[in-house]
Amino acid sequence: MVARRDQAALRLTGLLLAGSLGACSAGGPLPAPEPGASADAATGVLRDPATGLALSRWPADEPKATILAVHGYGDYAESAFAAAGAQWAARGIDVVAYDQRGFGRNPSRGRWPGADALIADLKTAAARIRAADPCLPLVVVGHSMGGGVALAAAPDLDADGIVLAAPAIWGGEELNPLHRILAWTAALIAPETRFSGRGVVRIQASDNIEALRALARDPLYLSPPSAREILGLVRVADRARAASGESLPPALMLLGAKDQIVPNAAARRVFARIRGETELRVYPDGWHLLFRDLQARRVRRDAADWTLARKLAAPRPSCRAS
Repeated sequence: MVARRDQAALRLTGLLLAGSLGACSAGGPLPAPEPGASADAATGVLRDPATGLALSRWPADEPKATILAVHGYGDYAESAFAAAGAQWAARGIDVVAYDQRGFGRNPSRGRWPGADALIADLKTAAARIRAADPCLPLVVVGHSMGGGVALAAAPDLDADGIVLAAPAIWGGEELNPLHRILAWTAALIAPETRFSGRGVVRIQASDNIEALRALARDPLYLSPPSAREILGLVRVADRARAASGESLPPALMLLGAKDQIVPNAAARRVFARIRGETELRVYPDGWHLLFRDLQARRVRRDAADWTLARKLAAPRPSCRAS
């Protein structure tokens, strides 16, 4: 569980805290070789040579599609997508996930990189995967902050679809001006101050209590958020909301009706701005950590079904007809 102040004033802090304290630390399979990637000699962590970011992969025996998964604040690939990656790979989907800059197994852990860097990293990762296997449909799955990054990058993303799970996308006009002023002021006065939220109203990120406890013991999770990071999340959400008005790849949004962190009504309004093919699924028993809640297998199954239904937006002449 995580904590927050008044529901209106510091919901963004709640999202950051939930992202960092709400994941499962169970490990997945050892990373498989990724085209163009190499293992760090000192740690054995697989890294992308273009960005230096830590990678994890769950390969399918006979892949029919690829998912590029992007985690939320405070989390990292191996933790966020261990169970999802295994389930999706069993369905015939190659799964690649990376630790976002400033998080997880990266040397930059604890240093906020800025929205531009996060968005650029996703574009680079998607382009690399597309180049490695141009004949497989590519879907980007982003959770929480990762969903905000995915939507912000979507207009220029070489992908055949995006899945936004409990996404941090309620920027722009959807964010109360008072919240924006509070975030900006805190970042200006005390940018490195970290807010634990202790002693205030409690917020629950998931009904999977064992998963929450496991992450609390995980030395790689990043918590609590700094004022700089809270403002950074605001800027990611702003970029996501701005991108929603553009022509985008097909998009699926997954929301939990019990999510105490993402304001579902605001997220739905932003999602409704997308021009093109969209689909919304709301889970009555879903919380914020949709891929790790007690009903997560259903959510992960729906994401896999939607991914496997995608076709290449621009079929390559060298690819076999599917």
